Amino acid sequence: MVEELVAAGATLVAAGAVYAMAAARVVKQYERGVVFRLGRLRPEVRGPGFTLIVPVVDRLQKVNMQVVTMPVPAQEGITRDNVTVRVDAVVYFKVTGPAEAVVRVEDYRFAVSQMAQTSLRSIIGKSELDDLLSNREKLNQGLELMIDSPAVEWGVTIDRVEIKDVSLPETMKRSMARQAEADRERRARVINADAELQASKKLAEAAQQMQDTPAALQLRLLQTVVAVAAEKNSTLVLPFPVELLRFLEKAQQLPPASGGSNSSQG
Repeated sequence: MVEELVAAGATLVAAGAVYAMAAARVVKQYERGVVFRLGRLRPEVRGPGFTLIVPVVDRLQKVNMQVVTMPVPAQEGITRDNVTVRVDAVVYFKVTGPAEAVVRVEDYRFAVSQMAQTSLRSIIGKSELDDLLSNREKLNQGLELMIDSPAVEWGVTIDRVEIKDVSLPETMKRSMARQAEADRERRARVINADAELQASKKLAEAAQQMQDTPAALQLRLLQTVVAVAAEKNSTLVLPFPVELLRFLEKAQQLPPASGGSNSSQG
């Protein structure tokens, strides 16, 4: 009798151990557990740690709650200004509703990937080339809204969408290079013309000042002579001395003598 009780107890312990091993589950910190009992979804979501389920009756499905980085394959399209481009992007998303991500969509990763590719092609068709190259932040926000709208029903939240690269045809690259070169040349000519205008105004002011003060012209001539004489490989020839020029200038300023007064005195 005692032996039968011991055997029965050992059997129960073994059965309990087998049951515990079959029912025991461990959910990691970044995961959540969704339980199906006979095919029906249980309302509670199992948190991280040790948990038990009913063997054979329950099925535990773990859902990763980490942020997923998904590259979007390069999509080729025609922009609104009729330029063929290839654009690729990257999507950052995470699961916020584990039950919805398991029940409402067959594969939420594949669904998000297809929605991102479709939205990216739509953005390409609605945008111009300049927007794709210089206004990416606005396009990223629009792309995020387009993907996030259906993803919310799947229990998925889109954190961020970034356009990585825009590939252009070689002919378009050469055209843009020529356009940039022509624009730089135009700016250089405008700056040069502006400098010439400012220099001409300063020269006009200097000429006016020299006209009011004749001695300033002589000083300027002497400064020019000194500047030219500093060059050892040049020869300076002055056809008239400076004193002769001053004498002629003073002679022009004297009034002419009257011949009629001299004859009357004689």
